[in-house]
Amino acid sequence: MTVRIRPARPGDEAAILRMVTALAVYEREPDAVKATEESLRATLFGENAQVFAHIAEFDGEPVGLALWFLTYSTWTGAPSLYLEDLFVAEAARGTGTGRALLTALAKEAKARGCARMDWAVLDWNEKARAFYTHIGAHHSKGWEPWRIEGVALDRLAAG
Repeated sequence: MTVRIRPARPGDEAAILRMVTALAVYEREPDAVKATEESLRATLFGENAQVFAHIAEFDGEPVGLALWFLTYSTWTGAPSLYLEDLFVAEAARGTGTGRALLTALAKEAKARGCARMDWAVLDWNEKARAFYTHIGAHHSKGWEPWRIEGVALDRLAAG
């Protein structure tokens, strides 16, 4: 299986949404996806887009997705590439597709002067954790993810 990795482009919105939805199902949150093709188009390809994606294709068919954006580390004094979603279709797992997507992102990070790449992994996803360890990544111990959303976000924004 020869996989080709390329940056996402307008017209990929349906495939991206399909893979984001499949990832949500895999992560046991099938009803969590609120994104639409229109919101993906605006976010990924609109004026001054700040979110990016790479697509993995086999025989012209999308089989993988890496969706990412830049953050900044005051400690390194450099940007960081944050991987929001990594998805490989079940039929393409074990073929090197995930590694190829991460390699493309590592090249992107180096080209943009990033000091590191960051992402989150669900604590029950042992397969993903083993894969990331295998490529040389490590779990950032001591840091916990926090989030504010919905009504709490609205309240905070209102002052």
